[in-house]
Amino acid sequence: MATAYKIHITPDNTGLWGIRQNDQAAEAATVLLQKDMNNHHVFFNQEGFHDHISHQILALYGTGASASDLRKAFAENESYQRAAKAPRENLVEELRDWDKAKQRLGKEQYYSDWLLFFEHEIERLGGWQKTLSEYMFKGDERSQDMLVRMYAGFLHPLIQLMYGVEWDQPAMVAMALAQASVHRDELAPFLLGAEAKARASARLPMPRIAELLEAAAGNEKLRNSPHLDDGNKIRDGVLARAWDEAVECTGRVKVSPDEARGADGGDVQYGHLRGVGRGVAHHVTSAPIFVTLNKQDWIPTEYKVRMLEWKIRMDIVQYVARGSPKLSVEKIANYVPKDEVLSSSADRKFSVLPSFPYRSSQVDENTRTNITNADRLTGLFPTPEMLPRMHSLSDDGHVIKLWRAVGVGRKLSEPYEDRSWLQIKGSKLWDQVAHLIMDSVEAPGPRWVRNAGFEEAWKVSVTSPKPSYLSHSRGKCSLPP
Repeated sequence: MATAYKIHITPDNTGLWGIRQNDQAAEAATVLLQKDMNNHHVFFNQEGFHDHISHQILALYGTGASASDLRKAFAENESYQRAAKAPRENLVEELRDWDKAKQRLGKEQYYSDWLLFFEHEIERLGGWQKTLSEYMFKGDERSQDMLVRMYAGFLHPLIQLMYGVEWDQPAMVAMALAQASVHRDELAPFLLGAEAKARASARLPMPRIAELLEAAAGNEKLRNSPHLDDGNKIRDGVLARAWDEAVECTGRVKVSPDEARGADGGDVQYGHLRGVGRGVAHHVTSAPIFVTLNKQDWIPTEYKVRMLEWKIRMDIVQYVARGSPKLSVEKIANYVPKDEVLSSSADRKFSVLPSFPYRSSQVDENTRTNITNADRLTGLFPTPEMLPRMHSLSDDGHVIKLWRAVGVGRKLSEPYEDRSWLQIKGSKLWDQVAHLIMDSVEAPGPRWVRNAGFEEAWKVSVTSPKPSYLSHSRGKCSLPP
């Protein structure tokens, strides 16, 4: 049984994909997640680069990866993690006092103390749901501060919370609250300012997100506000040089309670974000949290609305911060996949054996899982071979999290394909997205194009080696500031 101190994963607890795992993979996930929580700091260096292991393990597990895949992923990313510090028991009571706790916020050296504190709070209050109600949804100064910090650090605290809530793991929810507590609150003026702007303006229907992105890119001051050499392109670029324009644009974001609750029994949040999700990987990766939050009937609707609005606002400013790259559905539709054999086999039934070189031990282990998952996984991707290729890929977690989120979006968007706000619709277009991801991560050279709206970002050599996971040359949060 999962507790505030102990992670426990079962074969039927696989997240939004709803597959059935096997006992070996469930045991491996449990052991590796517990080891990560016990042994590692949330930042693997002093610059604030995040430990992604817990996200990676659950994203792999939730898409059907084998126990061998999970152990391989952990081994590839364990060596460069920072060791966790021993928590100080005497700080637990102090952190319960808000005036004293304020002095330890935004400081990474207190991560272990915050983790122990929230573990105690989950135990004391009687569950992670009551703890989130107290520390995120209470409506006081402290809970608002926590909400702001959840959106810091390329949304990593929010992503951590997503996995904890989706897998019903109290210990991982404690990790998310602790992680948020050691991030800074410098986004507060923007998030609260844009929210105040929205509340003060006339109650007009919210434009499509695609229209808001077009408006942002069409505003010269806003578009030119980030510079490629900015240390942090949101803080030092967008908000420093185009504050009024950013607040004006994002102040038009207004989600109705009906949209936050979902329509026609569906989860409208994810679909509402599809036009934004193509911008930055973390903003796609984090989108499924709104599907999960929508299912929590104990969370007041006003907070579901608020969190979704804040996420959309962050999507917009992050898009601008990356140079406002042109978004083209036509380019996705016209993309020619590198592997024409895979492209032409889209109608084949799910195969339990991949048709490319794969470690035999993993084939044997995956066979049992894939036989069970055949019907559920058919149709998620253009070809059945893609999934085991993803599972065997050397990665620090970003790729499989993106892949999982795209699969969630594909399935949940199907009932809304007649809605004008849905930008990616139809199996053919989703197949193209899958091929784009696969071709990108398997191609030679750098794996990611960063700051795609800047011409200089595309001046990379395809013959350059992919960056070492040990060097993490991507910059903070494994992406540049």
